This record gives sequence, structure tokens and C-alpha cells, in this order.
Amino acid sequence: MEPLERYRPIVDDFDAFLDACERPLPSAVRVNTIKSSTERVTAAFDEAGVGWEQADWNDRVMTVETDRPGNTWPYFHGWVQGQEEVSSLPAVVLDPNPGERVWDACAAPGSKTTHLAALMEDTGTLVANDNNLGRLSALRSNAERLGVSNVAVTNRDARNFSLKPFDGEPFDRALVDVPCSCEGTVRKNPDTFDEWSLNHVHSVAGVQKGILRRAVQATREGGTVVYATCTFAPEENEAALDHVIAEEDCRVVEMDIDIEHAPGITEWEGDGFDDSVRKAARIYPHFQDTGGFFVAKLEVTA
Repeated sequence: MEPLERYRPIVDDFDAFLDACERPLPSAVRVNTIKSSTERVTAAFDEAGVGWEQADWNDRVMTVETDRPGNTWPYFHGWVQGQEEVSSLPAVVLDPNPGERVWDACAAPGSKTTHLAALMEDTGTLVANDNNLGRLSALRSNAERLGVSNVAVTNRDARNFSLKPFDGEPFDRALVDVPCSCEGTVRKNPDTFDEWSLNHVHSVAGVQKGILRRAVQATREGGTVVYATCTFAPEENEAALDHVIAEEDCRVVEMDIDIEHAPGITEWEGDGFDDSVRKAARIYPHFQDTGGFFVAKLEVTA
């Protein structure tokens, strides 16, 4: 856990933070409203003797008392998707409407893509892109099991994504849940820090900036882009936001979320960031017994 020491100056109750990072992560699922309802799912869990508890901030997200939710009947029938609790936040923040054009820039293995599809009521056009061809098979499998039919799957580097196959029309919304150093997943992946390095943090941050810039460019004026990572590193979070709002026509806007969080930081190791990054949300494991996460909402201004 030594790499986490660099965050001591920015995390309140740092000892509680470290303690939480060392505990196993509870299993969680998201109700798939394309095929089922919360009431139907909870009744099925009750019948199977699987304990459950709904998240305070979203009644379609629940922790379950099994370390193998994929072996339950609700999962088999496509009524639920195994998904870490905070991983459900980006789609909720993006809040797509039925019938819209939405781009999921880094989509595999598809938990967030299928969440977007459910919020869109399986209508409109949902483009699920990933540069890793191997991971796209998992996305297709999840989409089929969950009954998603409005998705088009593409295999591209998101930094160079072209709108030409989609009539050149920009998207209404884009989700940018980028590859990252994954520090916030340490509770489910204890070996996260085995090969961690600051060089990797800086390297992946460059990729993240490129993907976020392309998402802003590919989204219509007045449209929404949500940026998310599962890391604590300001280089990958606030610094990426600061870079993109300086280079592209967009601004960070307020989010209406009920989950406990800390604001984005405006200074890190001598670097200052635009004050608007305070509107981002930092979610630490000791807040609500979840993984670590970062999410921000941007509005395209031109």
C-alpha cells in the first residue's frame, strides 16, 4: 500500500482510508431494467436465500451476500449485472435519454454500456467502442445476456475515433471511463500495486487526455461528457480535466449525486488546476465501503 502514502495530504481520516483499502470489497450487482425490476430481483434473491442490501443513493444497485453473483438465477436470466457499486455512478451522471446518440469511448467489458442502454430504454443509438479486441467479446456476451439491442460495437483507438460511419453527426452524450492505474480497485485486486510506478501514472495520463479531448470534439454543443477513473492520482483526474478544459470548448459543471464524496482538488505537488475541478467527485473506500472512484461532468460549449 506504499503508493497510497502520497495521498495522505488530500484524504481526510487517512488511517480509515488505508484500513478500508485493505478490506475485501463487497459483491454488488445492478438491476437490469431492460429485463426486470428491483422488486422482481429482490424477490428472486429472497427465494434463493441470498442476502442483499440496496445502496442508499440508488435502489437499482445492491450489495449481495455471495462472492459469486454470476452463479445466481437473476444473473443467468439477465436480470442483474455484476458491477461494483461506484462503477454504476458514471452512467447515472451522464443520464442519457431514450432515443439519443451516445458514445461509450472505452466500453469493454460492458457493464457501463449495458447500464447506459437500460437508461435509454434500449432505444436510440449507443456506440460501444474499445481498442482491445479481445475484451469486446465480453461486451457482446453481456449485451446479449442483458437483452441490449440498441448497441453498435466498434474497435478503434478512441483518440482517433471517426464520426464518418455514423453520418458524421456528433453524439448527444459521451462516457469516457478511461484505462487508468486502477489504484481504486485494490480492494478486489490486491496485487494492484505490485507493478505500480509513477512513470505509468504519467504515461496513462497522456492517453486519458487524448481520449477525453476526442470525446468533447465528438459531442454536440450543449451535449454532456462524463469523465471517470478508478484511481486516486490527481495526474489522471484533476490534471486531465484541467488540460482538456484549457484546450477544448467545454466546462466542468455541477453534478446532482447523493453518494458521499470529496470535491476535486485544485493543487497537487506544486501544480494548480482550474477552480472548476472542485465540481468533480472523489469517492474514497472508507466513505461507504466501496472501491475508489473519480467522476466529473462536462458540458460542451461550442
